[in-house]
Amino acid sequence: MSNPHAQSVLAAAQFRLQFPQSLATYDDYATAQKTVDFLSDQGFPVENCMIVGTDLKQMERITGRLTTGRVAVHGAMSGLWFGLLVGILFSFFGTGNALAAIISTMVLGLLFGLIWSLVGYAMTGGRRDFSSVTQVVATRYEVLVEHKVAANARELLAKLPGALPNPFA
Repeated sequence: MSNPHAQSVLAAAQFRLQFPQSLATYDDYATAQKTVDFLSDQGFPVENCMIVGTDLKQMERITGRLTTGRVAVHGAMSGLWFGLLVGILFSFFGTGNALAAIISTMVLGLLFGLIWSLVGYAMTGGRRDFSSVTQVVATRYEVLVEHKVAANARELLAKLPGALPNPFA
């Protein structure tokens, strides 16, 4: 069996540079990615680079109003799909009528999904009568490079079309 602590230490090591220096800071990820791609195209050892998102904020986009009817329909449809999946699996490994297994698990899934979603909605007590999606985004993206290749990276970055003059030259 694998050691979870050893795995987390190895994962953390992948996201470390020994002595990182800031190469550039951007307002969007695409520009930071373009910078690293440009360095890669120039033959720069990009394994010495890291893009770090900073100033994180959570955004929530409201997608609609929740009503008992909408909750019931979404719960029933979710249960129906899950029942279909289970029914197909049962039909592969069962010896009985495959169509009957699929239809019965779909009906049971529909009922379970319907009831479970309505109970969950009722338990909120009307405190959250809307649906939404959330995302954590960074407001700035910084390209870091190892200190031993920072000067080379700055020289190459000065050649990027539209780049500002190199303040470190």
